Amino acid sequence: MEILYSHCAGLDVHKKTVVACRLRVDERGHKVKEIETFGTTTVEILRLSDWLLAGACTHVTMESTGEYWKPIWNLLEGNFELLLVNAQHIKRVPGRKTDVQDAEWLADLLQHGLLKASFIPPLEQRDRRDLTRQRTQLVRDRTRVLNRIQKVLEGANIKLSSVVSEISGVSSRAILRELVKDQLNPAQLESLVHGRLRQKVSELKQALTGRVRAHHRFLLAQHLAHLDFLEEQIAAYTQEIEQVTAPFEELIALLDTIPGVARTTAELILAEVGADLSRFPTADHLASWAGLVPGNNESAGKRLSGTMRKGSQWLRIGLTQAAQSAARHKNGYLSALYHRLASRRGKKRATMAVAHAILVIAYYMIQRREPYHDLGANYFDERQKVSTANRLTRRLEKLGYQVVITPPATAPLTL
Repeated sequence: MEILYSHCAGLDVHKKTVVACRLRVDERGHKVKEIETFGTTTVEILRLSDWLLAGACTHVTMESTGEYWKPIWNLLEGNFELLLVNAQHIKRVPGRKTDVQDAEWLADLLQHGLLKASFIPPLEQRDRRDLTRQRTQLVRDRTRVLNRIQKVLEGANIKLSSVVSEISGVSSRAILRELVKDQLNPAQLESLVHGRLRQKVSELKQALTGRVRAHHRFLLAQHLAHLDFLEEQIAAYTQEIEQVTAPFEELIALLDTIPGVARTTAELILAEVGADLSRFPTADHLASWAGLVPGNNESAGKRLSGTMRKGSQWLRIGLTQAAQSAARHKNGYLSALYHRLASRRGKKRATMAVAHAILVIAYYMIQRREPYHDLGANYFDERQKVSTANRLTRRLEKLGYQVVITPPATAPLTL
Protein backbone atom coordinates (compact mmCIF):
# COMPACT_ATOMS: atom_id res chain seq x y z
CA MET A 1 0.00 0.00 0.00
CA GLU A 2 1.27 3.46 -0.88
CA ILE A 3 2.85 5.47 1.91
CA LEU A 4 1.75 9.12 1.90
CA TYR A 5 3.55 10.38 5.01
CA SER A 6 7.01 9.03 5.75
CA HIS A 7 7.19 10.68 9.19
CA CYS A 8 3.98 10.74 11.22
CA ALA A 9 2.61 9.87 14.65
CA GLY A 10 -0.50 8.52 16.34
CA LEU A 11 -1.62 9.58 19.82
CA ASP A 12 -3.85 7.56 22.14
CA VAL A 13 -5.18 10.26 24.46
CA HIS A 14 -6.46 9.67 28.01
CA LYS A 15 -7.18 11.88 30.98
CA LYS A 16 -3.73 11.51 32.59
CA THR A 17 -1.55 9.96 29.90
CA VAL A 18 -0.86 10.13 26.18
CA VAL A 19 0.66 7.11 24.44
CA ALA A 20 2.49 8.25 21.30
CA CYS A 21 3.70 6.12 18.41
CA ARG A 22 6.27 7.80 16.17
CA LEU A 23 6.40 6.12 12.77
CA ARG A 24 9.00 6.68 10.06
CA VAL A 25 10.42 4.95 7.00
CA ASP A 26 14.21 4.37 6.91
CA GLU A 27 16.53 4.38 3.91
CA ARG A 28 15.80 0.71 3.10
CA GLY A 29 12.05 1.32 3.11
CA HIS A 30 11.43 -0.41 6.44
CA LYS A 31 9.01 0.96 9.00
CA VAL A 32 10.48 2.08 12.32
CA LYS A 33 8.13 2.50 15.27
CA GLU A 34 8.97 4.26 18.53
CA ILE A 35 6.62 4.26 21.51
CA GLU A 36 6.66 6.79 24.35
CA THR A 37 4.21 7.70 27.12
CA PHE A 38 3.68 11.29 28.25
CA GLY A 39 1.52 13.04 30.82
CA THR A 40 -1.21 15.55 30.00
CA THR A 41 0.10 18.57 31.88
CA THR A 42 1.39 21.50 29.87
CA VAL A 43 5.03 20.61 30.58
CA GLU A 44 4.50 17.03 29.45
CA ILE A 45 2.64 18.05 26.30
CA LEU A 46 5.46 20.42 25.39
CA ARG A 47 7.88 17.52 25.91
CA LEU A 48 5.69 15.48 23.56
CA SER A 49 5.91 18.26 20.99
CA ASP A 50 9.71 18.30 21.22
CA TRP A 51 9.78 14.50 20.86
CA LEU A 52 7.66 14.66 17.74
CA LEU A 53 9.78 17.47 16.26
CA ALA A 54 12.93 15.46 16.98
CA GLY A 55 11.47 12.66 14.90
CA ALA A 56 10.71 15.06 12.02
CA CYS A 57 6.99 14.25 12.23
CA THR A 58 4.86 16.28 9.85
CA HIS A 59 1.39 14.79 10.55
CA VAL A 60 -0.10 13.82 13.91
CA THR A 61 -3.47 12.18 14.52
CA MET A 62 -5.57 11.48 17.62
CA GLU A 63 -9.06 10.27 18.49
CA SER A 64 -11.82 12.64 19.58
CA THR A 65 -11.88 11.41 23.19
CA GLY A 66 -14.32 13.60 25.14
CA GLU A 67 -12.62 16.87 26.04
CA TYR A 68 -9.18 15.34 26.61
CA TRP A 69 -7.94 16.00 23.07
CA LYS A 70 -8.30 19.75 23.42
CA PRO A 71 -5.19 20.42 25.61
CA ILE A 72 -3.10 18.36 23.18
CA TRP A 73 -4.53 20.19 20.17
CA ASN A 74 -4.00 23.63 21.73
CA LEU A 75 -0.26 23.10 22.21
CA LEU A 76 0.53 21.09 19.06
CA GLU A 77 -1.50 23.31 16.72
CA GLY A 78 0.77 25.26 14.39
CA ASN A 79 3.76 22.89 14.66
CA PHE A 80 2.18 19.89 12.91
CA GLU A 81 -0.61 19.00 10.52
CA LEU A 82 -3.14 17.71 13.05
CA LEU A 83 -5.98 15.30 12.33
CA LEU A 84 -8.79 14.63 14.80
CA VAL A 85 -10.67 11.47 13.81
CA ASN A 86 -13.90 9.84 14.91
CA ALA A 87 -13.22 6.83 17.14
CA GLN A 88 -16.08 4.92 15.48
CA HIS A 89 -14.29 5.07 12.14
CA ILE A 90 -11.08 3.36 13.30
CA LYS A 91 -12.23 0.49 15.52
CA ARG A 92 -9.62 -2.22 15.87
CA VAL A 93 -10.19 -5.94 15.69
CA PRO A 94 -11.87 -7.11 18.95
CA GLY A 95 -9.54 -8.81 21.39
CA ARG A 96 -6.46 -6.79 20.45
CA LYS A 97 -6.94 -3.53 22.32
CA THR A 98 -4.17 -1.81 24.25
CA ASP A 99 -3.01 1.78 24.43
CA VAL A 100 0.18 0.99 22.51
CA GLN A 101 -1.72 -0.89 19.80
CA ASP A 102 -4.18 1.98 19.48
CA ALA A 103 -1.35 4.46 18.94
CA GLU A 104 0.33 2.14 16.42
CA TRP A 105 -2.95 1.59 14.58
CA LEU A 106 -3.57 5.33 14.33
CA ALA A 107 -0.03 5.90 13.02
CA ASP A 108 -0.38 3.10 10.44
CA LEU A 109 -3.70 4.42 9.15
CA LEU A 110 -2.34 7.97 8.98
CA GLN A 111 0.78 6.90 7.12
CA HIS A 112 -1.30 5.43 4.32
CA GLY A 113 -3.81 8.28 4.20
CA LEU A 114 -6.74 6.19 5.42
CA LEU A 115 -8.02 8.64 8.03
CA LYS A 116 -10.73 11.23 7.53
CA ALA A 117 -10.16 14.31 9.65
CA SER A 118 -12.99 15.89 11.61
CA PHE A 119 -13.80 19.57 11.10
CA ILE A 120 -11.93 21.61 13.70
CA PRO A 121 -12.64 25.34 13.26
CA PRO A 122 -10.11 28.13 13.91
CA LEU A 123 -9.46 29.30 17.46
CA GLU A 124 -11.70 32.38 17.22
CA GLN A 125 -14.63 30.28 16.04
CA ARG A 126 -14.02 27.72 18.80
CA ASP A 127 -14.25 30.56 21.31
CA ARG A 128 -17.58 31.66 19.84
CA ARG A 129 -18.79 28.07 20.03
CA ASP A 130 -17.95 27.91 23.72
CA LEU A 131 -19.93 31.08 24.39
CA THR A 132 -23.06 30.12 22.41
CA ARG A 133 -23.09 26.58 23.77
CA GLN A 134 -22.76 27.76 27.35
CA ARG A 135 -25.59 30.23 26.80
CA THR A 136 -27.74 27.39 25.48
CA GLN A 137 -26.97 25.39 28.62
CA LEU A 138 -27.93 28.34 30.80
CA VAL A 139 -31.24 28.71 28.97
CA ARG A 140 -31.90 25.02 29.61
CA ASP A 141 -31.08 25.49 33.31
CA ARG A 142 -33.49 28.43 33.42
CA THR A 143 -36.25 26.23 32.01
CA ARG A 144 -35.53 23.58 34.65
CA VAL A 145 -35.77 26.17 37.44
CA LEU A 146 -39.11 27.40 36.10
CA ASN A 147 -40.37 23.83 36.12
CA ARG A 148 -39.27 23.47 39.75
CA ILE A 149 -41.13 26.66 40.66
CA GLN A 150 -44.24 25.28 38.97
CA LYS A 151 -43.84 22.06 40.97
CA VAL A 152 -43.69 23.97 44.25
CA LEU A 153 -46.75 26.04 43.34
CA GLU A 154 -48.74 22.91 42.56
CA GLY A 155 -47.73 21.44 45.90
CA ALA A 156 -49.03 24.58 47.61
CA ASN A 157 -52.39 24.49 45.75
CA ILE A 158 -51.47 27.61 43.77
CA LYS A 159 -52.77 27.51 40.18
CA LEU A 160 -50.95 30.56 38.84
CA SER A 161 -49.97 28.87 35.55
CA SER A 162 -53.64 28.21 34.80
CA VAL A 163 -54.23 31.95 34.47
CA VAL A 164 -50.96 33.43 33.24
CA SER A 165 -49.16 32.26 30.11
CA GLU A 166 -45.67 32.47 31.66
CA ILE A 167 -44.74 32.33 35.31
CA SER A 168 -41.50 34.13 34.43
CA GLY A 169 -43.31 37.33 33.35
CA VAL A 170 -43.16 40.66 35.18
CA SER A 171 -46.58 40.28 36.80
CA SER A 172 -45.93 36.68 37.80
CA ARG A 173 -42.58 37.62 39.35
CA ALA A 174 -44.20 40.38 41.39
CA ILE A 175 -46.88 37.98 42.64
CA LEU A 176 -44.30 35.32 43.55
CA ARG A 177 -42.18 37.80 45.48
CA GLU A 178 -45.17 38.89 47.52
CA LEU A 179 -46.03 35.22 48.03
CA VAL A 180 -42.54 34.56 49.40
CA LYS A 181 -42.85 37.50 51.80
CA ASP A 182 -46.27 36.19 52.90
CA GLN A 183 -47.67 39.65 52.12
CA LEU A 184 -49.89 38.80 49.17
CA ASN A 185 -53.12 40.78 49.61
CA PRO A 186 -55.87 39.90 47.11
CA ALA A 187 -57.25 43.42 47.45
CA GLN A 188 -53.98 44.89 46.15
CA LEU A 189 -53.61 42.38 43.34
CA GLU A 190 -54.42 44.95 40.64
CA SER A 191 -51.30 46.93 41.53
CA LEU A 192 -49.10 43.88 40.82
CA VAL A 193 -50.40 42.89 37.40
CA HIS A 194 -50.00 44.65 34.07
CA GLY A 195 -51.48 44.59 30.58
CA ARG A 196 -54.19 42.10 29.70
CA LEU A 197 -53.75 40.33 33.01
CA ARG A 198 -55.73 43.13 34.67
CA GLN A 199 -58.83 41.61 33.10
CA LYS A 200 -58.22 38.35 34.97
CA VAL A 201 -57.92 39.68 38.51
CA SER A 202 -60.92 37.69 39.72
CA GLU A 203 -59.45 34.48 38.25
CA LEU A 204 -56.10 35.29 39.82
CA LYS A 205 -57.66 35.64 43.26
CA GLN A 206 -59.10 32.16 43.01
CA ALA A 207 -55.86 30.69 41.57
CA LEU A 208 -53.76 32.24 44.36
CA THR A 209 -55.91 30.80 47.14
CA GLY A 210 -53.96 27.82 48.46
CA ARG A 211 -52.06 26.34 51.38
CA VAL A 212 -48.70 28.09 51.26
CA ARG A 213 -46.52 27.08 54.18
CA ALA A 214 -43.11 28.33 55.30
CA HIS A 215 -41.59 25.33 53.55
CA HIS A 216 -43.03 26.43 50.20
CA ARG A 217 -41.92 30.03 50.73
CA PHE A 218 -38.35 28.90 51.39
CA LEU A 219 -38.26 26.78 48.24
CA LEU A 220 -39.73 29.58 46.14
CA ALA A 221 -37.22 32.09 47.51
CA GLN A 222 -34.28 29.84 46.58
CA HIS A 223 -35.64 29.09 43.13
CA LEU A 224 -36.31 32.76 42.40
CA ALA A 225 -32.78 33.67 43.51
CA HIS A 226 -31.41 30.95 41.24
CA LEU A 227 -33.57 32.22 38.40
CA ASP A 228 -32.29 35.78 38.83
CA PHE A 229 -28.70 34.51 38.82
CA LEU A 230 -29.22 32.52 35.62
CA GLU A 231 -30.79 35.48 33.87
CA GLU A 232 -27.83 37.64 34.84
CA GLN A 233 -25.49 35.00 33.44
CA ILE A 234 -27.48 34.76 30.20
CA ALA A 235 -27.37 38.53 29.81
CA ALA A 236 -23.59 38.56 30.41
CA TYR A 237 -23.00 35.82 27.85
CA THR A 238 -25.28 37.57 25.35
CA GLN A 239 -23.29 40.78 25.73
CA GLU A 240 -19.99 38.93 25.25
CA ILE A 241 -21.32 37.11 22.19
CA GLU A 242 -22.43 40.39 20.65
CA GLN A 243 -18.91 41.75 21.10
CA VAL A 244 -17.08 38.78 19.57
CA THR A 245 -19.54 38.54 16.68
CA ALA A 246 -19.44 42.28 15.90
CA PRO A 247 -17.30 41.71 12.75
CA PHE A 248 -20.07 39.44 11.41
CA GLU A 249 -23.00 41.72 12.15
CA GLU A 250 -23.97 41.84 8.48
CA LEU A 251 -24.20 38.04 8.28
CA ILE A 252 -26.22 37.85 11.50
CA ALA A 253 -28.65 40.45 10.15
CA LEU A 254 -29.03 38.43 6.94
CA LEU A 255 -29.66 35.15 8.76
CA ASP A 256 -32.15 36.91 11.01
CA THR A 257 -34.39 37.45 7.97
CA ILE A 258 -35.10 33.70 7.68
CA PRO A 259 -38.53 32.88 9.20
CA GLY A 260 -38.09 31.21 12.58
CA VAL A 261 -34.46 32.28 12.94
CA ALA A 262 -33.94 34.80 15.74
CA ARG A 263 -30.70 36.59 16.47
CA THR A 264 -29.63 33.97 19.02
CA THR A 265 -30.14 31.23 16.42
CA ALA A 266 -28.21 33.24 13.83
CA GLU A 267 -25.33 33.61 16.30
CA LEU A 268 -25.45 29.87 16.95
CA ILE A 269 -25.35 29.02 13.23
CA LEU A 270 -22.42 31.36 12.69
CA ALA A 271 -20.54 29.90 15.66
CA GLU A 272 -21.08 26.28 14.65
CA VAL A 273 -20.67 26.63 10.87
CA GLY A 274 -18.48 29.70 10.55
CA ALA A 275 -18.36 32.50 8.01
CA ASP A 276 -15.97 30.62 5.72
CA LEU A 277 -17.81 27.68 4.13
CA SER A 278 -15.01 26.63 1.78
CA ARG A 279 -14.65 23.40 3.77
CA PHE A 280 -18.14 22.39 2.63
CA PRO A 281 -18.19 22.16 -1.20
CA THR A 282 -22.00 22.13 -1.35
CA ALA A 283 -24.98 22.68 0.91
CA ASP A 284 -25.52 18.91 0.94
CA HIS A 285 -22.08 18.41 2.49
CA LEU A 286 -22.95 20.89 5.23
CA ALA A 287 -26.31 19.21 5.90
CA SER A 288 -24.61 15.81 6.08
CA TRP A 289 -22.00 17.13 8.52
CA ALA A 290 -24.76 18.61 10.68
CA GLY A 291 -26.62 15.29 10.73
CA LEU A 292 -29.75 16.66 9.06
CA VAL A 293 -30.00 14.13 6.23
CA PRO A 294 -31.52 10.62 6.21
CA GLY A 295 -29.18 7.72 6.91
CA ASN A 296 -27.76 5.67 4.04
CA ASN A 297 -28.21 2.00 4.93
CA GLU A 298 -29.07 -0.36 2.10
CA SER A 299 -28.27 -4.02 1.54
CA ALA A 300 -29.36 -6.49 -1.17
CA GLY A 301 -31.52 -3.79 -2.75
CA LYS A 302 -33.47 -3.22 0.47
CA ARG A 303 -33.48 0.01 2.41
CA LEU A 304 -32.91 -1.00 6.02
CA SER A 305 -32.98 2.21 8.00
CA GLY A 306 -33.22 5.93 7.39
CA THR A 307 -32.15 7.03 10.86
CA MET A 308 -30.24 10.28 10.78
CA ARG A 309 -26.56 10.14 11.56
CA LYS A 310 -25.10 11.88 14.57
CA GLY A 311 -23.92 15.36 13.76
CA SER A 312 -23.56 18.63 15.62
CA GLN A 313 -26.14 18.33 18.39
CA TRP A 314 -25.94 22.03 19.19
CA LEU A 315 -26.67 23.05 15.61
CA ARG A 316 -29.43 20.46 15.28
CA ILE A 317 -31.19 21.65 18.45
CA GLY A 318 -31.05 25.28 17.37
CA LEU A 319 -32.31 24.53 13.86
CA THR A 320 -35.08 22.28 15.19
CA GLN A 321 -36.37 25.09 17.39
CA ALA A 322 -36.16 27.47 14.43
CA ALA A 323 -38.07 24.98 12.28
CA GLN A 324 -40.85 24.68 14.85
CA SER A 325 -41.12 28.47 14.93
CA ALA A 326 -41.08 28.74 11.12
CA ALA A 327 -43.89 26.17 10.86
CA ARG A 328 -46.15 28.57 12.77
CA HIS A 329 -45.49 31.43 10.33
CA LYS A 330 -48.37 31.93 7.92
CA ASN A 331 -48.10 32.43 4.17
CA GLY A 332 -44.48 31.34 3.89
CA TYR A 333 -42.53 28.69 2.02
CA LEU A 334 -41.16 26.98 5.14
CA SER A 335 -44.62 26.77 6.69
CA ALA A 336 -46.01 25.31 3.46
CA LEU A 337 -43.17 22.77 3.38
CA TYR A 338 -43.91 21.72 6.97
CA HIS A 339 -47.65 21.24 6.48
CA ARG A 340 -47.11 19.50 3.15
CA LEU A 341 -44.87 16.87 4.79
CA ALA A 342 -46.59 16.66 8.19
CA SER A 343 -49.79 15.31 6.65
CA ARG A 344 -47.93 12.48 4.89
CA ARG A 345 -44.78 11.79 6.93
CA GLY A 346 -45.60 13.05 10.41
CA LYS A 347 -44.70 16.15 12.40
CA LYS A 348 -41.24 15.01 13.48
CA ARG A 349 -40.02 14.26 9.98
CA ALA A 350 -41.57 17.48 8.73
CA THR A 351 -39.74 19.46 11.42
CA MET A 352 -36.38 17.92 10.50
CA ALA A 353 -37.07 18.61 6.82
CA VAL A 354 -37.69 22.28 7.58
CA ALA A 355 -34.52 22.38 9.74
CA HIS A 356 -32.61 20.96 6.76
CA ALA A 357 -34.14 23.61 4.49
CA ILE A 358 -33.16 26.40 6.90
CA LEU A 359 -29.55 25.18 6.97
CA VAL A 360 -29.42 25.02 3.17
CA ILE A 361 -30.87 28.53 2.97
CA ALA A 362 -28.29 29.77 5.49
CA TYR A 363 -25.49 28.16 3.44
CA TYR A 364 -26.38 30.08 0.29
CA MET A 365 -27.05 33.30 2.18
CA ILE A 366 -23.60 33.16 3.78
CA GLN A 367 -21.97 32.29 0.45
CA ARG A 368 -23.75 34.94 -1.59
CA ARG A 369 -24.27 37.60 1.11
CA GLU A 370 -27.91 37.97 0.01
CA PRO A 371 -31.06 38.41 2.16
CA TYR A 372 -33.76 35.77 2.35
CA HIS A 373 -36.28 35.66 -0.50
CA ASP A 374 -39.41 33.71 0.38
CA LEU A 375 -40.82 31.52 -2.39
CA GLY A 376 -44.34 31.95 -1.07
CA ALA A 377 -46.92 29.67 0.49
CA ASN A 378 -48.26 28.60 -2.93
CA TYR A 379 -44.85 27.60 -4.28
CA PHE A 380 -45.64 23.88 -4.46
CA ASP A 381 -49.03 24.47 -6.07
CA GLU A 382 -47.57 26.83 -8.67
CA ARG A 383 -44.84 24.34 -9.49
CA GLN A 384 -47.44 21.66 -10.38
CA LYS A 385 -50.43 23.81 -11.21
CA VAL A 386 -52.22 21.37 -13.54
CA SER A 387 -51.87 18.32 -11.30
CA THR A 388 -52.97 20.36 -8.27
CA ALA A 389 -56.10 21.54 -10.09
CA ASN A 390 -56.92 18.01 -11.24
CA ARG A 391 -56.44 16.59 -7.76
CA LEU A 392 -58.72 19.17 -6.16
CA THR A 393 -61.28 18.71 -8.92
CA ARG A 394 -61.43 14.97 -8.29
CA ARG A 395 -61.97 15.55 -4.58
CA LEU A 396 -64.88 17.89 -5.25
CA GLU A 397 -66.42 15.50 -7.77
CA LYS A 398 -66.32 12.71 -5.20
CA LEU A 399 -68.46 14.95 -2.98
CA GLY A 400 -71.04 15.25 -5.76
CA TYR A 401 -70.10 18.67 -7.14
CA GLN A 402 -69.74 19.52 -10.80
CA VAL A 403 -66.60 21.50 -11.39
CA VAL A 404 -65.89 23.71 -14.40
CA ILE A 405 -62.32 24.98 -14.55
CA THR A 406 -61.85 28.37 -16.19
CA PRO A 407 -58.22 29.32 -16.86
CA PRO A 408 -57.15 32.75 -15.62
CA ALA A 409 -57.35 35.58 -18.08
CA THR A 410 -54.07 36.69 -19.54
CA ALA A 411 -53.16 40.30 -19.67
CA PRO A 412 -53.14 41.81 -23.25
CA LEU A 413 -49.78 42.54 -24.73
CA THR A 414 -48.81 46.20 -24.96
CA LEU A 415 -46.73 47.49 -27.82
